[in-house]
Amino acid sequence: MTGMIRGVVRFDGTPPQASKIPLAGFAQCNNPKDSDDDVLIQDGKVRNAFVYIKRGLEDTIVPNGSGEVVLDQAGCLYRPRVIGLQLGQTLVIRNGDAFLHNVHGLPKFSSSFNLTTPARGTEARRTFEEPEVMVPIRCDVHPWMRAYVGVLPHPYFAVSGADGSFELKNVPAGPYTLEVWHERLGTLALTTDVRPGMTQSVSIAFK
Repeated sequence: MTGMIRGVVRFDGTPPQASKIPLAGFAQCNNPKDSDDDVLIQDGKVRNAFVYIKRGLEDTIVPNGSGEVVLDQAGCLYRPRVIGLQLGQTLVIRNGDAFLHNVHGLPKFSSSFNLTTPARGTEARRTFEEPEVMVPIRCDVHPWMRAYVGVLPHPYFAVSGADGSFELKNVPAGPYTLEVWHERLGTLALTTDVRPGMTQSVSIAFK
């Protein structure tokens, strides 16, 4: 029997200033203003937090994932900036711009890679051998371009949306430790207990 974990990632207090990304200095990037993409907090709700089950699944048999997860290069930014995939799934990095980008993946526990996507529509594909939260990916041509990939042995993860919300569906019943990762705010851990056929609500707040 399974249940669901649902929650909202919040920030209590005055959030840190986002880092300005100097897109305006690069005409090919088609961005009239500087962009800030590393801290997205609106009305106290945190976007781009990676939420996953860290402990509690040790005795659960979970088959490897399948299919592809797409990371786009568009407007000189990686979109989405934070993404998750399960071991067995393929990461597809697609160039949506009409000029060259570089894909430099820097995992600690899997093979690193350094590839180019030279034109619009070109793709690079990579898989990962080991779980890791998080794998940073950058573009050496446009050094502000950053993405973060959470690689897990199970499918129980999510990235918080613009309203800070997330859902972990079809979670086997039992007690768990969740971890919440954010590139600027750090990590938080909390425990919860999933009951069959029920939705467990959790409250998560960075400060």
